[in-house]
Amino acid sequence: MAKRLTLLLNGVLVEKIVPPAKTHAGILVPETSNKLNSGKVLVVGPGLPDKSGNHVPVAVKEGDTVLLPEYEGTTVKHGEKEKLHQVTSAVKTG
Repeated sequence: MAKRLTLLLNGVLVEKIVPPAKTHAGILVPETSNKLNSGKVLVVGPGLPDKSGNHVPVAVKEGDTVLLPEYEGTTVKHGEKEKLHQVTSAVKTG
């Protein structure tokens, strides 16, 4: 049975994308070359009200690929995979 997560306010849950250790041609890629942290947005909260009380939605949506700051957010284990919660400074790519 799948469990659905609901986040509050501007919370974002991101699953980190782990780059493959080997290319399609079989060449081993050193870990130091995989420094770009990116992830897939799994769940997004509804957003926050601004100073005027108007609703401001979160800038990303489920399924977006985002760049992750190196030391931002809280690691959460849900199921068998680790995810990052509350990544508020993520940058949308693509």
